[in-house]
Amino acid sequence: MAGPLDGIRIVEFAGIGPGPFCGMMLADHGAEVIRVDRATGGRGGSQPITTKDVLARGRKSIAVNLKSEEGVALARKLATSADGIIEGFRPGVMERLGLGPDELLKDNPKLVYGRMTGWGQTGPYAPWAGHDINYIALAGALAHFGRAGGKPTPPINMVGDFGGGGMMLAYGMVSALLNVARGGEGQVIDCAMTDGTAVLMAMMHGMKNTGVWSEELGVNLLDTGAHFYDTYETADGKFISIGSIEPQFYAELRRLAGLEDDAQFDAQHDKRQWGELKDKLASLFKSKTQGEWNALMEHTDVCYAPVLTMSEAAAHPHNVARETFIEVGGDTQPAPAPRYSGTANAAPNPAPMPGDQTDEILASLGIDANEAAALRDAGTVG
Repeated sequence: MAGPLDGIRIVEFAGIGPGPFCGMMLADHGAEVIRVDRATGGRGGSQPITTKDVLARGRKSIAVNLKSEEGVALARKLATSADGIIEGFRPGVMERLGLGPDELLKDNPKLVYGRMTGWGQTGPYAPWAGHDINYIALAGALAHFGRAGGKPTPPINMVGDFGGGGMMLAYGMVSALLNVARGGEGQVIDCAMTDGTAVLMAMMHGMKNTGVWSEELGVNLLDTGAHFYDTYETADGKFISIGSIEPQFYAELRRLAGLEDDAQFDAQHDKRQWGELKDKLASLFKSKTQGEWNALMEHTDVCYAPVLTMSEAAAHPHNVARETFIEVGGDTQPAPAPRYSGTANAAPNPAPMPGDQTDEILASLGIDANEAAALRDAGTVG
């Protein structure tokens, strides 16, 4: 079955990281996403070109020489057929190509023009390069990832690139497309990873404003300060996670861990004792293997789970039962999420190589085989 975005055409100007993640999300949910690759076979950046690229799954690819007038004209023609576009270049690049929002919205007033950058289209940092680590640093998030006495630790690139970036742009695209469907005009989405990351920190700002969150690293309820919200090593060198925040869950932790008679654990929220209690739990959890703790605490209200690698997660019975991971082109990948009761997402296809669907896409624009051959001969498409 087709997903809920069936019938929506998105043109994605090839890039790396958050732009492709946004394209993957839209494609996973039924949109036709056409990636414009370089006619020379490149994609920009350092991302390898391979059919195993999960972020590029579910696409069609047309390879276009955007350094030629003919290539730019073709890209504009493609944009007139689209409901939305995604681009992730520095501010001004698309304008210099002749593919900026003024031109494309003039051609197609209903177009949703999605722009993905780290710093945003405006502001003192806007023209300069950066990566996830920099964006989440400036947004006030990176300072709060880490343990007491340590230094801020980047949570790989999930927060800026994907949570505050690609996912936020996908949400913005769908919102703006809904506005068009309800009679509105097209518009430009200025999606900055700094802005999106700041939004992801909303709860922490609320907690700080009410005096229950300290800006000191690793001393809070959710940042490994608390003994009942942390990871612990087991006897076999693996790890488990505990999130027993609520009193009834904390009581269940104490019961199953044999700590009901240890009065020191009574004052759950006495921060002065968190360090000592954490040391006690660390010693306790290291007395059994991860498998032994699983047998004791899985399927209870402790708020417990083993800490799994990607490979281990794909094989875990819960994820197997829900088909959280699927095979695409012989490789294990996360399945599209979330799920729908009436418009089930189709299984994604492997990522295309640059230009794999050039002829198909040209034909959809009314360009016949002779014209397509002439474009190839001229180097306009590949």
